[in-house]
Amino acid sequence: MVGAGLSGIGAGYFLQRDCPDRSYVILEGRERLGGTWDLFRYPGIRSDSDMYTLGYSFKPWTDAKAIADGPSILRYLEDTAREHGIDRHIRHGHRVVAASWSTPDARWTVSVERGPEREATQFTCNFLFMCSGYYNYAAGYLPDFAGREDFAGTVVHPQHWPDSLDYAGKRVVVIGSGATAVTLVPEMAKTAAHVTMLQRSPTYIVARPAQDKLANWLRARLPGRLAYRLTRFKNVTLGQFFYRLARKRPEKVKTRLIDMVRQELGPDYDVATHFTPSYNPWDQRICLVPDADLFAAIRDGSASVITGHIERFEADGIRLQSGELLPADVIVTATGLDMQLMGGIPFMVDGRRVDPAQSLGYKAMMYSDIPNLASSFGYTNASWTLKSDLTAAYVARLLNTMKKRGMRQATPRLSPGVEPQPFLEFTSGYVQRGMAKFPKQGSRKPWRAHQNYALDLMALKYGSVDADMEFSNPDPQCRAA
Repeated sequence: MVGAGLSGIGAGYFLQRDCPDRSYVILEGRERLGGTWDLFRYPGIRSDSDMYTLGYSFKPWTDAKAIADGPSILRYLEDTAREHGIDRHIRHGHRVVAASWSTPDARWTVSVERGPEREATQFTCNFLFMCSGYYNYAAGYLPDFAGREDFAGTVVHPQHWPDSLDYAGKRVVVIGSGATAVTLVPEMAKTAAHVTMLQRSPTYIVARPAQDKLANWLRARLPGRLAYRLTRFKNVTLGQFFYRLARKRPEKVKTRLIDMVRQELGPDYDVATHFTPSYNPWDQRICLVPDADLFAAIRDGSASVITGHIERFEADGIRLQSGELLPADVIVTATGLDMQLMGGIPFMVDGRRVDPAQSLGYKAMMYSDIPNLASSFGYTNASWTLKSDLTAAYVARLLNTMKKRGMRQATPRLSPGVEPQPFLEFTSGYVQRGMAKFPKQGSRKPWRAHQNYALDLMALKYGSVDADMEFSNPDPQCRAA
């Protein structure tokens, strides 16, 4: 497995539980586990999904806050890895740079750079499970702002937040309106002179209590695992209901979301300009603000929102196309992620270069004509872990099927009539920029990428493993036996 973040640790658990006869190693390029939750260190870093669904199905979340801060999530991952002995399988400082499949050997050879000296080494495995996330850890997306070199203050991207940055008493402009921006603004506003969120266009933003009162009530009265499962079921069900309602009656949901913002900010605030998106709910991910902290910062004057386009950076701030100058001592470019499929590494199959981005995604986890390779990719309309849990359990199920049948190879094969379609139908900028790097999905199952937990639960836990899957390459030891 590659990656010791949320997906990789979960995959280790399911492999141990369902395939106890298999050995595994997790290759992690960084010196700590945690993935996203170790990489991002910006002020206020937190989940934008509730921890009863972002948490693992097998590991109850027991903290009072459902919308948790980054350090708490990292501790949860560390505890999970330690409790189940998964941490003993992690090889830190091992950065995967290439992978090559040999059909005669039924084996992947994984090329790795180890340690600060980047010592070249190799690992071999029968099945390669990529749990490396969906974006480039080395750098986030940064537009080429005119006049960037003229700005006399500090420019920082949230993906590489410096520990030494002091913004107390300073004027801050946060460029962006996504989950990172709405997290940064109220947190920085606690000590900054003023924080301005500068957005090209509005995003749907919903306030939600940081604590789930029902979850805490259940936990105080029921066994921990039962309380967790009930809360998880409740939150999954409500989330799916809201998503379906938004897609079926977008205007009704849009009106309700905007009315909720108006209730927070009052009738005199220009909600039409700053909090009324041009797209329908769930065309892009909806941002969550716990305890309405962003709206509270706007109400008390410590933060504000400006909607407009950047003309250029100047020595003392940002000049907008309208001519207005936004004064700034610190500029935070919360401009998004650089999407990347499976770490961007090259893949070879029997000496031939293959590009997963040119394939069709099988059950949104494997790739047409590429054997014994899976990747973990979560939902866009729900918590990442709901899908990564299902994916890891399915990979274990597939491995057991191969063993039972005496086959060493499982390869998704397209059947006639499957038409390629975009992998995701989100209009978010980072998705549109990165879609060329991702495979297509197919026009029918099992090539459809369902953004639906219930459908995936039925398909991956109970559905056939044989649909458009070729099992081949008999194990010589089984044949001899």
